[in-house]
Amino acid sequence: MSTPLNTAGRWRLGGELPVNRIGFGAMRLTGRAAFGPDASTTAAARRERSIAVLRRAVELGVDHLDTAAFYFSPLLSANELINRALAPYPDGLVIATKVWPGRDPSGEWWWARPEQLRGQVEENLRQLGRDHLDLVNLRVPPSRRDAPLAEHFGALAELREAGLVRHLGLSNATAAHLAEARAVAPVACVQNAFGIGAPAAERELLRACGEQGVAYVPFFAIAGEGREEGARAAEDERVLAVARTHGATPAQVRLAWTLAQGPHVLAIPGTGDPGHLAENVAAGALRLSAEELAFLG
Repeated sequence: MSTPLNTAGRWRLGGELPVNRIGFGAMRLTGRAAFGPDASTTAAARRERSIAVLRRAVELGVDHLDTAAFYFSPLLSANELINRALAPYPDGLVIATKVWPGRDPSGEWWWARPEQLRGQVEENLRQLGRDHLDLVNLRVPPSRRDAPLAEHFGALAELREAGLVRHLGLSNATAAHLAEARAVAPVACVQNAFGIGAPAAERELLRACGEQGVAYVPFFAIAGEGREEGARAAEDERVLAVARTHGATPAQVRLAWTLAQGPHVLAIPGTGDPGHLAENVAAGALRLSAEELAFLG
């Protein structure tokens, strides 16, 4: 039976892990922004709603989840929510996580040295209840956008050889980082901020990933400049015009535009709202014309 996710197509991460091109990002499940202004005030209610959303995502065919051990709030942890909602995990579910950044119990950020990456990988394994991780992205610190990463990526490559990690990727990376990492070990994906209005350099990196068989996984494709807080109230008039033409939401138009950038592009929209989840999945069936894609930029 055809579904919106089937219509959007599939991609093999690392050449061997087939996933639908619309996945789910778990970052916002741990904060109030994921639930909107009418969210319950109790952590217990948000927890149960998050668990229900994760289970519904898998029921709808989502088989690619993006998470991290540092996705947590004082009372909620994305990895723990995933474990509670989905373990024992269904066959074919791919869970991607990230390392290099870390947060202490108070929420303060710290950045791992190469020899500390194993501890971060093992922390994700414990929280998710798994004996290996499908995909680990090395998340480049903002201060290191122009610095080498071979030492850190090499440490992850050793964990891949040890069987703790199946595939490696990069996050918040540049074209130079991709070339440097590929000289160390295979790169399954690049996960960067991307959406309508993305700069030329990022569009070129997306294109280069496709040529090299590397998945490009945009985050903030819906939120845009709103980033962690979600989409802003004032939507782009161009997006609104295309949405009206199709009877779609602005978020669906943004997702459809993103997926149209190439068959190797995988979206990971996140939400704590079951209705928004259904809308995001339905965006896989939305097709924009060449004129509309050019109009949106």
